[in-house]
Amino acid sequence: MKLNELKAAEGSRSSKVRKGRGRSSKGKTAGRGQKGQKARSKTRLGFEGGQMPLYRRMPKRGFTNINRKENEVVNLNALNQFDDNAEVTPESLRKAGLVKNNKDGIKILGTGKLNKKLSVKANQFSKTAKSAIENAGGKTEVI
Repeated sequence: MKLNELKAAEGSRSSKVRKGRGRSSKGKTAGRGQKGQKARSKTRLGFEGGQMPLYRRMPKRGFTNINRKENEVVNLNALNQFDDNAEVTPESLRKAGLVKNNKDGIKILGTGKLNKKLSVKANQFSKTAKSAIENAGGKTEVI
């Protein structure tokens, strides 16, 4: 037996039902029966047969601000992996793996201690981070 001679077993496959092609081939109502909701072509999205739909049962709470700015945060102790007197930019943070995607900007937070003198460029700084960088002898620059 060769691959091009393979065939399905006798009776295992039936021909496709051609709906809407006359009475003998599940035409006319196309297997949906007479009238009623299930015979119609559409029901509204999320319709649950008259039951209160899920989107109306769930409580609506709060407010979503469409203009919200979301920052990537980097802690001070993470900046210790850079060399002394290095310039830390968003690109260098991304290469170091401290930031995955830039979102709306980068904010440096003051968690941990900074042991090196760095020149840091970011979109935002917390007050503690800014003072810690400057106390270590470095510079902060808001982009």
